[in-house]
Amino acid sequence: MGRQIVVGNPPIEVAVRRSARARRLSLRISRLDGRVTLTMPHGVAESEGRAFVASREEWLRGHLGGLGEIVVPQLGGSVPYQGNPLELRVGDVRRVVEREGALILPDEPERVGARVQAFLRTKARDRLAEASDRYASELEVTYRRLSLRDTRSRWGSCTTAGDLMYSWRLIMAPREVLDYVAAHEVAHLVEMNHSQAFWDVVECIFPMHRACRKWLKQHGESLHRVRFEN
Repeated sequence: MGRQIVVGNPPIEVAVRRSARARRLSLRISRLDGRVTLTMPHGVAESEGRAFVASREEWLRGHLGGLGEIVVPQLGGSVPYQGNPLELRVGDVRRVVEREGALILPDEPERVGARVQAFLRTKARDRLAEASDRYASELEVTYRRLSLRDTRSRWGSCTTAGDLMYSWRLIMAPREVLDYVAAHEVAHLVEMNHSQAFWDVVECIFPMHRACRKWLKQHGESLHRVRFEN
């Protein structure tokens, strides 16, 4: 990814991607966060790409309008936190303070996104480590290390070496959904597959996994539509 094309008013930002395998110009809209990407073959002029995007503006706006609204954290607003809205209030503080169902922040609007994201990542690591330790203890297994990423394609993963990876955005989902993903990945320490034997392990430590899988399928995209960039 490199350059961007901006089209229309209000503007639509389109990321430009060059691909040696591409044979034609193509546009893609991510259902997770509404990002628009233009893929261009090598050798095609950028002016041709701009004209292509402009010719598809009506199509782009129609599809973007069908996606959920982007949420940008701001003072006086809220962000999802463990399945509930967490109010963002301004206060006489120098750093973020969690207090009575709200997040108290310094009166610096330009830093709200970064501060809220840092808070959520910290809470995500604590909760995911606690849940992973709990389920690992139940199964009498150990994992090597735990890391957090902002992945779009998966909520978690487990390597054959015993490394667990999770999306930190799980902290915005209901508590039981985060617990399910932790149970799912820890179960891979016993069965590194998705066989019936694997699901039997998940059932043993987290019986309500079906409801949580359904929640992620129906609502998981909404977690990616919270934007923290200022």
